[in-house]
Amino acid sequence: MQGRKFGFWQIWNMNFGFFGIQFSFGLQQSNMSAIYSYLGADPENLAVLWLAGPITGLVVQPVIGSLSDNTWSRRFGRRKPYFLAGAIIASFALLLMPYSSAVWMAAGLLWILDAANNIAMEPYRAFITDILPKKQHSLGFLMQSFFTGLGTTLANFAPVILVGLGFLSLSDKSANGIPVFTYWAFGIGAVASIVSVLISVFTTKESPPSPEQLKEMELRKKEGSIISRTWQEIVLAFKEMPTAMKQLAPVQLFTWFAMFCYWQYITLALSESLYGTQDASSDFFAKAQVLTGSVNGAYNIVCFSVAFLLVPIANKLGVRTAHFISLSIGGAGLLLMPYLSDSKAILTLPVPFMDSELVISQLYILSFGLGLAWASMMALPYKMLSSCLPDNKTGIYMGIFNMFIVIPMMIQIFSMQTFLYSLLGENPINVIRLAGLFLIIGGLFSYAIKLPKPQLGHND
Repeated sequence: MQGRKFGFWQIWNMNFGFFGIQFSFGLQQSNMSAIYSYLGADPENLAVLWLAGPITGLVVQPVIGSLSDNTWSRRFGRRKPYFLAGAIIASFALLLMPYSSAVWMAAGLLWILDAANNIAMEPYRAFITDILPKKQHSLGFLMQSFFTGLGTTLANFAPVILVGLGFLSLSDKSANGIPVFTYWAFGIGAVASIVSVLISVFTTKESPPSPEQLKEMELRKKEGSIISRTWQEIVLAFKEMPTAMKQLAPVQLFTWFAMFCYWQYITLALSESLYGTQDASSDFFAKAQVLTGSVNGAYNIVCFSVAFLLVPIANKLGVRTAHFISLSIGGAGLLLMPYLSDSKAILTLPVPFMDSELVISQLYILSFGLGLAWASMMALPYKMLSSCLPDNKTGIYMGIFNMFIVIPMMIQIFSMQTFLYSLLGENPINVIRLAGLFLIIGGLFSYAIKLPKPQLGHND
């Protein structure tokens, strides 16, 4: 099937399931630190409570990548069984999360949720390279970047919309201290997770492996148990890892370390910066939680708005320069965060069909910069990676590449837990400053990657 060119809406449909997966991730990013705080977690312990994501990604994604490379069923396909199973499990975890009665329960559900999301997401990267011709890989990955922005935007804005339109009150809380709007947001996420994946499953036909690949799959099945085969394939893939993939490691190290800092501490940083408190029982903290959703939603609006613009920019400037510029603008936005006000407007827009105005405050300068960086992170590293991978091992290498994301997260968690938070004065604002600096450093490392000439632009 790779010989023919696909239309825009065909690529849209095959990627639509990514929307639900990212809706789920968006709910985690904006709400987990707040949920932990409502249940009594201390700020210095927030980092270790986020351990589920990197650990499950480290274990699950390479294994699922290897398994999906060696799966083929005429009825169920190659990658689709995995992201469908992941979406079903994720939906149940999302429904249960707001009902957590203690920190340990929320942390346990996060482990399940992250494992499910990783099962669903990893095959999606290989799904695109399986089906689309190489010339359309950029569009396929940028479509995923678009749905990353859209899904996370709606996840982040769900509490804002529910409260802002008067459906729910900011102060309404359940017995466990978690606001009622959180229950509704996670319920909406559960529906989005499964429905969007089902749309992709029923509208997209997977490409069958080539006769050579099918023969290779059969030979592998005779080499031992599924556990031993998977382990051997992962070890061999590490030994034969393409050079450009290795050179992407420091880029991913700094950028994903930065993003984990941001997701963990932005609510606390906004509460401290704008309201002078980190007290989770105060209405100011609830305002900061809702504001986190607005800021995150805004940066994801920017993400899906600029996603397709990155194609001509990367073609003109070169993928490395485009990634450096995007990350540097995002880093600058985070460095500016403590100096931005939520009460000073930079832009006022009329709302169509309503006698009101939309006021955009200084704070959303952060959203613009981070949205551009996020769009680039969701697409350009995968564009660089796809140019150097063998066709019959895209699943396992996409899974291993995820280790370049989760290992930085683990480093961030353990360093923040043991010494870094104290070194930063136990001030969440300083954590956000560090994140900004690391985004810029990650961008600089882009220039160390050696790419094929077609991916290099005039400035590369």
